[in-house]
Amino acid sequence: MQINQGIIQQILVLYFILSYNEVQGEISLSELEDQELESQLKLLNKPAIKTITTTYGDIYDCVDFYKQPAFDHPSLKNHNFHPNMKPTLSRIQQSSGTSKSKESSTIWLNDGGCPFGSVPIKRITKDDLIRQKHMPPPEVHTQFSQTRNHSGLKRRLLSTQGYRVAIVSTRDDLDYKFGGAGMTSTLWNPSVKAPQHSGCRLKVQKSSDIIQIGWRVDPTLYGDTLTRMFIHFQAGNIGCFDTLCPGFVLVDTEIGIGAPFSNVSQRGDIHNLWEYSMYLDRDLANGNWWVLVEETHREIGFWPQNIFTQLASFATHIEWGGVAYSPQNIPEPPMGSSFFPTKKQGYDGSCNKIIALNYRGETIMINTIPHTDNPDFYRVYDIPPTKGKFEHVALYGGPGETT
Repeated sequence: MQINQGIIQQILVLYFILSYNEVQGEISLSELEDQELESQLKLLNKPAIKTITTTYGDIYDCVDFYKQPAFDHPSLKNHNFHPNMKPTLSRIQQSSGTSKSKESSTIWLNDGGCPFGSVPIKRITKDDLIRQKHMPPPEVHTQFSQTRNHSGLKRRLLSTQGYRVAIVSTRDDLDYKFGGAGMTSTLWNPSVKAPQHSGCRLKVQKSSDIIQIGWRVDPTLYGDTLTRMFIHFQAGNIGCFDTLCPGFVLVDTEIGIGAPFSNVSQRGDIHNLWEYSMYLDRDLANGNWWVLVEETHREIGFWPQNIFTQLASFATHIEWGGVAYSPQNIPEPPMGSSFFPTKKQGYDGSCNKIIALNYRGETIMINTIPHTDNPDFYRVYDIPPTKGKFEHVALYGGPGETT
């Protein structure tokens, strides 16, 4: 990630204020700390053309496209981006079906979103910054241990930094060059308490560069236990969610990154089971990584190529499935539907219609492998496509340490 000295100083100040602290409970601020928070809010929150309050009380400011936080990134100071930008993408092949897609418009009041030429940016509050004093450290790269049993050598995913996963991933021993990936995820609302979180993600990676999209229940990050859409960028040990740090360029005028999904279904309620389609797709013309959502492949925004080092070209690793976090000595939270997968519709956490694209943007068949680092609490099933039916499914989830 390319960062100049001024941005480094700004990030260091922010990280000093938001430094990870395992002590939970009431937080008291000194006068100096309070002044620092107020200064950061002035930097982070941009002037609003219009303000929108969602049905859940979140405040989004309609910010002029050219004044959005993305362009605080030093590598984007002399950009030529504009509100009408459209990517050059190949057509993503996906199976037809009768899945119920939860449209993003349900998160907005009925006022048409932001005016053209502006984008919705979630307003950051002092409470948001205070909560982030308890944000966990970044998830480190996947690590494996090897053990030998009666069937031979077995690889097992190791937990890192308090994170647990139940995922399907591409194989690391093959020379893949990926230009994108997608899935349609069922939406759930596992019960978690700060500092825990739980969710489902599509993760694209090359070495230390990572981008993700998915849904997440995270009281520490968002201050509630709603199921929310998230995006995430990570370069080495520096990472951030949604639009908190510069780099992600929004173009959509209606969809708010970090906004909650409404009326998330309960386990077994197949008549109200909601799914949401999400894609990460590399622009064939310039290498920007786009976020697309819904079955219409709605173009939300992109990470420009020049903020990356490793992902400036292509990806080498993709993951689909569940992730949960709990610090040491705190019980591990539930994941997915909060139950082990049963292979019954309406009962499982699932990533349906899994796809991967090669570096030319063509949908390809992939060899995948399931991983879970704690099978006592979480499980995953990898169900590859059958002949004549292009649909790859990952089922995941578990109760964690709940009783």
